[in-house]
Amino acid sequence: MMVITGASSGLGAALTQLYAAENRPLLITGRSEQKLADVMAQLTPSQQNNVHTHTADLCVTEDVSQLFSRLSTPPSSVIHCAGSGYFGPIEQQTPQAINQLIDNNLTSSILVLRELVSRYRDHKVNVVVVMSTAAQAGKANESTYCAVKWAVKGLVESLRLELKGCPMKLIAVYPGGMATDFWQTSGKDIDTSNFMTAKEAALMLKQALIATEHGYVSDITINRG
Repeated sequence: MMVITGASSGLGAALTQLYAAENRPLLITGRSEQKLADVMAQLTPSQQNNVHTHTADLCVTEDVSQLFSRLSTPPSSVIHCAGSGYFGPIEQQTPQAINQLIDNNLTSSILVLRELVSRYRDHKVNVVVVMSTAAQAGKANESTYCAVKWAVKGLVESLRLELKGCPMKLIAVYPGGMATDFWQTSGKDIDTSNFMTAKEAALMLKQALIATEHGYVSDITINRG
């Protein structure tokens, strides 16, 4: 079983479609039951038989615990795509929106990884944490967004040290700009016509996640052309 968070839109939804096309057993989650239903509606009936949905707010500890309690066995992989954006000069950003940005990106990652490590650290589980190229370099008018993504990067790299010698592996993913609904709620007016589509990014990520018996790709940067 593979678990995909943030599967109701963007990269998570595109990954769902790719893996469902291979009839992979999936558990997908998002905050919107309707959006998850819309993703399911794009799958064929046979693909739908292998995909289970679970509505959850990953900023809530109980929701995170209930999500993984649905699994009878450890997942083969977890792809954590959930997150949101918020941009603009820092003096124009509201404290409420900043707190929401922290929750959606950092708090959710902390709670998901905390749950996964406590349950599966001694199992061969690949945990893929999708961040952004904003976790690699500062960007003007993206100060708080970069801050939370850098924090998630620090979380992943620190947990790798805690998991040294364990079969669980953490894989960091840094995608560049994608033409998704992400930008509509980000507060940043930007032309995405030359950005990657979510399907393109999902295909590149899926290919990069192929591992061998003795090796895996630990850090993946997906740049837009």
